[in-house]
Amino acid sequence: MIDTNSSSSSSVNSRPNVVPEPSSVNDLILETRDLGRTYRNGGHELTVLQAVNLSVHAGESCAIIGPSGSGKTTLLGLCAGLDQPSEGWVRLAGQQLGLLDEDQRAALRNRMVGFVFQNFQLIPTLTALENVLVPLELRGQNDGGPEACRLLAEVGLQDRLHHYPSQLSGGEQQRVALARAFVHRPALLFADEPTGNLDSATSDPIVEMLFRLNKETGTALVLVTHDPVLAARTGRVISMRAGRILTEENNVRP
Repeated sequence: MIDTNSSSSSSVNSRPNVVPEPSSVNDLILETRDLGRTYRNGGHELTVLQAVNLSVHAGESCAIIGPSGSGKTTLLGLCAGLDQPSEGWVRLAGQQLGLLDEDQRAALRNRMVGFVFQNFQLIPTLTALENVLVPLELRGQNDGGPEACRLLAEVGLQDRLHHYPSQLSGGEQQRVALARAFVHRPALLFADEPTGNLDSATSDPIVEMLFRLNKETGTALVLVTHDPVLAARTGRVISMRAGRILTEENNVRP
C-alpha cells in the first residue's frame, strides 16, 4: 500500500532529511517539464505519459479529464513524487523532486500535499479517526483530535469515528480519505476521482468541501474526474489522451 505521507526507513543516499522551504516566485506550486513515464516488462515497453508540461499556481483549481488509460492517474502520482519519471522533471513547492531522496520527498509531501486516492488507501488496522490523524502524527502534532473529529462530522461520519475500514462502505471510506487529505491544510491537494464512489446526495457536500478549502485557505486543487459538472467548477480544464495533454481551457464563470 502506498502511504503518501510516511517516509521510508532507508534512503537512496546520505543526504540529511531536510527539505528547504518552498519558493514563492510567482506562487508556482507545481511545474512539470517534458514529463514522461515508460514501463518496461521484459522486452516490451509501454509509454503511458509523454512530453507533459504543466503549471499550477497557489490557489488555482484545475481538472484533468480524459478517457481511461490516458495517463491521468500516472500524472498525479509523478507530480506527488509517488513514482519516478522516465523523462523530464517535476518541481513541487520550489523543489525538483528528482534531486531529493525518498525521505526528503516524503517530508515534502507531508508538509505540502494532500492526496485522495481512487482506491482510498486507508490503513486497515486503524479506525476512521486514527486514519485521519496519520498526517498530523507524522509531523509530531498530537493535538489534532478535535479538527479530525470536526472534519469527519462534516462528511457525515460523526457516528463512525471508531469503525475500521472493513466496517465502512466504499463511500464512507472515500469520505475518510477526504478528511485525511484536508486535516493538515495542504498547499496542494490532488484528488483522483474524489466523488467516483459516492451518490449525488453524498458527493455534493464533498464537492463543497473541496472548493471551500481551495477558496478559504488558498489550497491549489488538482482533480482527476470523469464528471463534467465537477470539472466545470474548476478554473481550468486540462484534457488528456494517449499520455499527452491535448487542450487546456479556462472556465469562464460569472
